[in-house]
Amino acid sequence: MTMTRREFTGTSLVAAGAAALPAGGAAASTRETRPSPGADGASAGRAARAGRLLILGGTGFIGPHMVRHALARGHEVTLFNRGRSNPGLFPGVETLIGDRDGALDALRGKEWDYVIDNSGYVPRLVRDSANLLRDAVGRYLFTSTGSVYDFDQDELPEDARLLEVTDPESEDVGRYYGELKVMCEEAVQEIYGDRGTVARLHVVAGPGDPTDRFTYWPARIHRGGEVIAPGDMDNPVQFIDVRDLAEFCMHLLEEDTGGIFNVAGPTLDGTRMDEFLYGIRATVTTPVSFTWVDEDFLRNREPPARFPLWYSHRGPTRGLAQVRSHRGVAAGLRFRPLAVTARETLDWFLGEPEERRAQLRLNLDRDAQVLADWKSR
Repeated sequence: MTMTRREFTGTSLVAAGAAALPAGGAAASTRETRPSPGADGASAGRAARAGRLLILGGTGFIGPHMVRHALARGHEVTLFNRGRSNPGLFPGVETLIGDRDGALDALRGKEWDYVIDNSGYVPRLVRDSANLLRDAVGRYLFTSTGSVYDFDQDELPEDARLLEVTDPESEDVGRYYGELKVMCEEAVQEIYGDRGTVARLHVVAGPGDPTDRFTYWPARIHRGGEVIAPGDMDNPVQFIDVRDLAEFCMHLLEEDTGGIFNVAGPTLDGTRMDEFLYGIRATVTTPVSFTWVDEDFLRNREPPARFPLWYSHRGPTRGLAQVRSHRGVAAGLRFRPLAVTARETLDWFLGEPEERRAQLRLNLDRDAQVLADWKSR
């Protein structure tokens, strides 16, 4: 059974965007994300020139990693948000309180060298803030998504076919997430021209992730026993460590680099499902084995969310995990080893309160039943 785009949007890159929302959903974490050893640029050194950075958002999942890395590089950081999510997370950082929907006055009369727009989902609101800041900032970096692409393609470089905008008047983010991001990108490029930079994020992983799409696998493998390995060994898997994302975005700003960049790892061309699972297994000491279960067998029994980061390499969504980041690598994108992301994400997750850990989508009883059915077919 082949998934349609609509069927898996809740578990793919749409969720990546939702993870950046500071208070947009019940899954959003309200606890401060603890920095991992060596994370967020702590060993990256100071920037050659300290700049003034404005982050629209900054207190969700990806924002705090960007703040910490920018501070470690010696930049002066200002946040603009509603002050509702994680207030006081950065007591030494200036926070301007407002709302992108009609309450931008706190941004007037100030200047910055760089802007990172982490909270742009509706073209009208992105256009409002981009216009207001046009003469007050040097470079505007917009965090977009790989969901702007039509996934019915074999590979997705930056010039791959984008989604067709079917309802340009709608602001329904849940239904038209990718199409709205297409229009947001267009607004930034129209207003800023060469001073605009677009980062198209893939699934973002790492400490603090409220979606558990990556976290599921280190946590499940850590539990040990017989683990369902979904689909084919060569199914493509892609994600980007949030620390690599933060460092790359800051690098683009410091180097005054414009253009559109895919931000997807964990290597230049992603990895395979077998490499992904066995790579994570190498980071734990719990006895564990994998049983490979056929794609069609699983699709006919389990919802798409059961096995996150598993995407077919056939059918109308086959391009989802075939995003190409060659342009980004040429511009300075680097990837932490899978083992580092897996181990540090697991360490963070195991340190979370029990009620948070209970939200993980583990269902060992159901796994056992699926395995029994598979073996008895």
